[in-house]
Amino acid sequence: MTTQPAYRRKLIEVDLPLDEINKESAREKSIRHGHPSTLHLWWARRPLAACRAVIFASMVDDPVDCLDEFPTEGEQRAERERLHEIIKKLVVWENTNESKPENRRLVDKARYEIARSVARSRNETAPDQSDPAAVLRYLGDKALPIYDPFCGGGSIPLEAQRLGMRAVGSDLNPVAVLITKALVELPPKFANRPPVNPEADPMGMTVGKGKRTQQIPWRGTAGLAADIRYYGRKMREMAWDRVGHLYPKAQLPGGGEATVIAWLWARTVPCPNPACGVRMPLMRGSQLSSKRGRERWTLPTADRSTKTVSFQIRDSKEGVPEDGTVTRNGATCVACSSTVPLSYVREQASAGFMSEQMTAIVTEGDRKRLFVSPSAEHIRIAKSVNANNSSIPRQKMPTTAYKVSGRGYGIEYWHELFTKRQLAMLTTMRDLIKEVGDLSVRDGADVEYANAICTYLALSIGKLADSHSSFATYLLARANLRKVFARQAIPMVWDFAEGNPFADAAGTIDLILERISNAVEALPTSVNSGMVYQADASTTIHANGGPVIVTDPPYYDNISYAEISDFFYVWLREPLRSIYTDLFAGILVPIQEEMIAAPRFDTPRERFEDLLSQTLQLIRERCTPEFPSSIFYAYKQQEEEREGRTSTGWDTMLTGLVNSGFQIVGTWPMRTEFSARSNAMTANTLASSVVLVCRPRPEEAPTATRRQFLDALEAELPKALDQLTYEGHIAPVDLAQAAIGPGMQIYSRYSRVETIGGEPVPVRESLAHINRVIAEYDERQQGDLDSQTRFCLDWFRQNGYNEGSYGEAEDLARAKNVSVDELRGGSGVLTAGGGVVKLLPLEEYNPERRLRLGEMTAWEGACRIAYHLSREDGRGTDGAAEVYRVMGSNAESVERLARILYNHYDRRGDSRNSVIFNNLVTEWPQIQAKAQETEQGRMI
Repeated sequence: MTTQPAYRRKLIEVDLPLDEINKESAREKSIRHGHPSTLHLWWARRPLAACRAVIFASMVDDPVDCLDEFPTEGEQRAERERLHEIIKKLVVWENTNESKPENRRLVDKARYEIARSVARSRNETAPDQSDPAAVLRYLGDKALPIYDPFCGGGSIPLEAQRLGMRAVGSDLNPVAVLITKALVELPPKFANRPPVNPEADPMGMTVGKGKRTQQIPWRGTAGLAADIRYYGRKMREMAWDRVGHLYPKAQLPGGGEATVIAWLWARTVPCPNPACGVRMPLMRGSQLSSKRGRERWTLPTADRSTKTVSFQIRDSKEGVPEDGTVTRNGATCVACSSTVPLSYVREQASAGFMSEQMTAIVTEGDRKRLFVSPSAEHIRIAKSVNANNSSIPRQKMPTTAYKVSGRGYGIEYWHELFTKRQLAMLTTMRDLIKEVGDLSVRDGADVEYANAICTYLALSIGKLADSHSSFATYLLARANLRKVFARQAIPMVWDFAEGNPFADAAGTIDLILERISNAVEALPTSVNSGMVYQADASTTIHANGGPVIVTDPPYYDNISYAEISDFFYVWLREPLRSIYTDLFAGILVPIQEEMIAAPRFDTPRERFEDLLSQTLQLIRERCTPEFPSSIFYAYKQQEEEREGRTSTGWDTMLTGLVNSGFQIVGTWPMRTEFSARSNAMTANTLASSVVLVCRPRPEEAPTATRRQFLDALEAELPKALDQLTYEGHIAPVDLAQAAIGPGMQIYSRYSRVETIGGEPVPVRESLAHINRVIAEYDERQQGDLDSQTRFCLDWFRQNGYNEGSYGEAEDLARAKNVSVDELRGGSGVLTAGGGVVKLLPLEEYNPERRLRLGEMTAWEGACRIAYHLSREDGRGTDGAAEVYRVMGSNAESVERLARILYNHYDRRGDSRNSVIFNNLVTEWPQIQAKAQETEQGRMI
């Protein structure tokens, strides 16, 4: 009789449709309209698709432990596939738009599946699927909350809430807490509330297009979004009245005027040549437009008599663009050609002798950008702004802010990252938030609702600062502004772009407000509560009742969140500290408590590992034993040598989990860089992060010897690899990481694994043993291939597609019980003559060659299928399916061979070819289905 385990395994512990999750996670990067990431910048957000899938799969029972309902393996497989289909639809971003009935039904179905699993664990009956409101209430009353103690940009709490769960998040960083509050706390409070602004129709909102336009009651967050748009527009209009004169139009050379998109500037330092004396403009380059027929650049001209440099716009008729004047090694004076090292530039900047000079003006044109030479009037206006305003945020940067490159050039205060005009504009916009908040109260808003409007308007100021700083640049390829945070640091910028926030272009207040409004309007509101707290995860867990943990902890020193988020905090603090008193009580973001291996700490690595260990211990003590905990973790391959010992972040995280009392029951690679097309041959085959699935290890877990562990590993891991490969159909690119899960499950189920001398066997050694068993498993797969294919594989490993000795080929062929002539004439996979033998490379396979039923080897089949899938003259899945059909019973060995070839190329770092065979495996189900469909059609 089969005994039921102490808990039911969840889908995430058994199998996931990983390929679809990764594809949608990668695609999400290009989505902007209505996406929550457009609310405000936060670094290294986990994709919503991945979070949604992980939360759903963490809550839903796998049928393997629901024997009363699914007693046979076939029924279990069918049920698992049904759940996978829900995930495949659920991860598509467009399917989260709940204004469409079919999407609403999909979300309701996902919530019902979670409720059904919760009911099973409580020996209850879930509410009827036909009553979504009852299902939501049941989840709110009976389901455990999802808790993320490192909520960051809010992806995990938001997706937990979307799936009907109670969402709880916390973070030490107040900017992160604010963003998450704006995503999960505020929207449900004002669900279905009509807007208060006088322009809104109190009778309802208009939906639909054309003849299908209709008016319905205000629903969801549409009313809140409408008020953000209205009061944001009021803020813009009032700001224009106060500082609009600082943004004049530019006079065009042929007459007329145009709205300025940006003023371009170059930083300058005095030339050290006493005979020169000009201020050296520091420029990476002079080109403004590289479009054919519209090439433009700015030409610096030095006047030695007046010791000045001026700039004029030039085009392709007037020569070619000049090189830049500054590189990583130093700078060159445009007047006298003197060269100076960067150390001189730093010395001058630190001494207060760095300034800036306008080099060009970019304006709107008729569907194109126009470029104008700097004018005295525009320079005068920019320089005349009073920068002594008492409301300017004058917080000093931490002395340890090593992610801000300007620290080495005399920049000590956050406001020094902005021009005088930018400071005037930003402080004006920021100070107007309270005024428009008061205006909304006069229009009928209560204080809580007015505060919500002010919160979103404050976030718009943060986004505005990101585009309007002297560390923003002009992006030639897009003819637009490039934000400060193009990456997770603030690098030094020599020539910068000062944008016009009132223009119609990227980074302007109108576009920012529209994106924030669209993001708010798309947020789910028919949800259970969301609560967000400021807390140090190493000391405080903000969730009672044994929460389900899904989180994304920081990774060593990858991102200095505290240092760089101060850039936003100094602008958010003033308009929001009366609303969120505790959150904005500090002058700057808490930095000393941050969990990071930063150089500012005496022993950064040890400190990080201690704090991470404390956090994992707290999570282990507080999490529920009924559901697994899922932890996203950035995976870093390279090893680091510290104090005589080799370690990795991967090893550290696994060790921390095991030592905290967790058993690791699964590892799933989540990639945000993905391409299913083999012509996108990049090295993006590594996981962006790995989801570690954990369960509390029983207190009575036994100890084991190394020998016992190895015996269990060799007995159990190959079976798990079979399941991942042939049932889970995990792609080769993901298999190595996914296989660590069942291997570590064996290691971590013991309270301790010991050597014969009683010393603990460390995680690092266990990983080596796991990888050895995986390698042996791969080798065994080769033994199941036909003899001709085994010859080709061994010859390929020895010679690749290069020529080799005919005699050596004959020796190898005899050992495989085949002949070279048979391979040359029958299968046609190689050429032989003149004493040499050479395997045909992929591109030389003739797609028109007549295929003979049942005679094709796995090698030839794999090459022909790869040809069809990877080359422009191939016939894609149709051609691959025809090869599959002709191969008959031999076809199944092609997938096994493709995995072997993937591993061969991957070990050599050949991403171009490894992608080809990875794609063959991921497309295999479609190839099978197409072949079967074709065969059935022939029979009919």
